Amino acid sequence: MMDCVEDSSHDPLSVPPSQSLSVGDSVQDKKKPNEYNTNISLLDNSLLVDISDALSEKEKVKFTVHTKTTLPEFHKSEFIVVRQHEEFVWLHDRYEENEEYAGYIIPPPPPRPDFDASREKLQRLGEGEGALTREEFTKMKEELEDEYLATFKKTVAMHEVFLQRLAAHPVFRTDSHLRVFLEYEPDLCAKPRGKMQLIGGLMRSMTTTTDEIYLGATVRDVNDFFEQETAFLQEYYSHLKEAVAKVDRMTSKHKEVADAHIKLSSCLTQLASREQPPTERFLTRAADTFDKCRKIEGRMAADQDLKLADTLRYYMRDAHAAKAVLVRRLRCLAAYEAANRNLEKARAKNKDVHAAEQAQAEACARFEQLSARAREELIDFRTRRVAAFRKSLIDLAELEIKHARSQQELFRKSLQILKESV
Repeated sequence: MMDCVEDSSHDPLSVPPSQSLSVGDSVQDKKKPNEYNTNISLLDNSLLVDISDALSEKEKVKFTVHTKTTLPEFHKSEFIVVRQHEEFVWLHDRYEENEEYAGYIIPPPPPRPDFDASREKLQRLGEGEGALTREEFTKMKEELEDEYLATFKKTVAMHEVFLQRLAAHPVFRTDSHLRVFLEYEPDLCAKPRGKMQLIGGLMRSMTTTTDEIYLGATVRDVNDFFEQETAFLQEYYSHLKEAVAKVDRMTSKHKEVADAHIKLSSCLTQLASREQPPTERFLTRAADTFDKCRKIEGRMAADQDLKLADTLRYYMRDAHAAKAVLVRRLRCLAAYEAANRNLEKARAKNKDVHAAEQAQAEACARFEQLSARAREELIDFRTRRVAAFRKSLIDLAELEIKHARSQQELFRKSLQILKESV
């Protein structure tokens, strides 16, 4: 039996509202997350992984991981396990801590499920219930349900992307920890971070950042390819961060417009109840038009968040993982240069020359091997991100056209109906 492994993940999950937005209930999403995954292209069918189902309940989200394989390393050709977010982070850490993978871009771990925004909006809606009409409250509640479900599906998709990246990689797919994650049915006993682990994670992050600055200033890399990649990734990450902030603002404005349509529709409905029949019919139909506009605006915001903002966020994390490869390469280069200096000293003193030569040869081999792998990974990263952005932008453009046509048709029909009501 496998021992429990202590995890280095984030804090425990916040409890999201359920589909009916009552805290503590569970929500089951039957929608296949593959429909939302635009980042992965599997190389073959020998190891296929997907999250076939997910359940959000009190203090945790359970992901049902489904695997089909023809690889001989696995005991069966098809199996299902249930995993929580902490176990995904545990798997990521096993790759990151393995020195054999120093030259590879390790897929970024999925973000922690975060439904805080939905909870806060639910709380505000509850506090303002007395100031809203029954119709306004019902429609605002529907908006929160749609927003929560969209967030839930994105959470599932990000966890699935992580596993599919590992399963598609010719080296990562052979790791024993991945087999354990996919095939071992009991819990892996991965635990949320305690205070000391949080401090340790912060220190490791600070060490990586410090190494990036220090090694960049002290270790001279004469390889033009890696110098150019370092400069590119730094600028690329900065642009991605700025783009994400702007897309989030754009999406937020669309949601605000949708909320405004709810209030307009409610006001017109109330006004209609105080008017004579002809005016009542006119205002009621106008209110219905604004309600339908609200739904289109909401779908448009969700699509922009999914197809554009999520792609940008994912490649922010992936660009950070690519930068980590360059930092590991600089560490290896620094070790190689230190081995060269030690060899010179040994020869000058004519002492322990053989051991120093062997150490220098090993350091040289490690550096050359890591550099070759890193070059391949960075070239693949370039190809992969271009393909992903191209697909996401095409999908977004097609959806924007679809919504614009729906809105145009809605206005055309509504205008005709309103004219007939006069």
